[in-house]
Amino acid sequence: MEKVYLDNAATTQVRSSVIEKMQNALRSFYGNPSSTHSFGRSAKTGVESARKTIAKYLNAQPSEIIFTSGGTEADNMILRCVVRDMQVKTIITSRIEHHAVLHTVEELEKEYNITLKYVDLDAHGTPDFTHLKALLTEDDSKTLVSLMHVNNEIGNKIDIDVLSALCIENNALLHSDTVQSVGHYAWDVKKTPIDFLTAAAHKFHGPKGIGFAYIKKNAQIKPLISGGSQERGFRAGTESYHNIVGLEEAFVQAYDNLEEEMTYVKGLKKYFIDTIKKEIPGVIFNGHSGDMEKSTYTLVNVCLPIDEQKALMLLFHLDIKGVACSKGSACQSGSDLGSHVLTQVLSVENLKKPSLRFSFSKYNTTKEIDYAIAVLKEFVDK
Repeated sequence: MEKVYLDNAATTQVRSSVIEKMQNALRSFYGNPSSTHSFGRSAKTGVESARKTIAKYLNAQPSEIIFTSGGTEADNMILRCVVRDMQVKTIITSRIEHHAVLHTVEELEKEYNITLKYVDLDAHGTPDFTHLKALLTEDDSKTLVSLMHVNNEIGNKIDIDVLSALCIENNALLHSDTVQSVGHYAWDVKKTPIDFLTAAAHKFHGPKGIGFAYIKKNAQIKPLISGGSQERGFRAGTESYHNIVGLEEAFVQAYDNLEEEMTYVKGLKKYFIDTIKKEIPGVIFNGHSGDMEKSTYTLVNVCLPIDEQKALMLLFHLDIKGVACSKGSACQSGSDLGSHVLTQVLSVENLKKPSLRFSFSKYNTTKEIDYAIAVLKEFVDK
């Protein structure tokens, strides 16, 4: 049986060079970075070197990079701390953000009685900046805008430069969940001013359990996790040296090979779009995922022309044939509530049909795409 992994938006295969760096770190640099002896100092040097490396690529200052366990913790840290410590009274977001953002702001609304506003979306799920501007000018309360750069389900990209300028114009802080973006797009936090962004190493061929938050200098926030003075006082807990080294290596490789790998993966996405349209007439691309310009080059989200009952066996069929992808249907039985993103962007009729997310990486091939679509066509045609 073929084994085809097309779920790279969920997590990615770890690069060989990352594994080698991490193995060496585990083998040779096992001192606690907070210890003052030579073992600890060696590990601490590695942590600070990684911080400087990441800052250099983002055009940030090393003190603005805070290592976390991943994107979810980074989002929680930023959102909770700006409300608690920076007196943010209003948060503007959208209803198709990652749950790390949505669930957190909903909790903050209850805990701190903040005002929570949702920007309108167009028919494809892109935030309406005209409406956003109107929301920003409704009152003069201290406001944070939280909108993701690349949507993790439908792949829509927002114009981060326009968003940044709009927030500056209206004296609002800007946070973006950039977990699907860092490692896939170049970032310059001076050229495109932003107050907070987040990243997770496992989205760009690094290890799980490590990421970082970019927190702009002079942000007056206190640690979310207390207990020690690690991470310049922003996050208590012994630094995971081997994971930080793995993150650094994955980050460097992603950006040193960005143009070459982006071109290759773009080719895979275009090939997938062209092939599935030919082989499965009636397929619909959710959001802007079928548009090479308005969506990320790493994924597509497709709505298939089959009925709801038949859809119940779809993922099982793909799995037994060795094809890995993600379910995106917003209408499923049992306890599965489906996708909150697709609920916002699909018609009632299309919500009853199955949707799947296929996401690509440098390790995929056109041959694998041919096989995956053939398996999909076999199921649809039955």
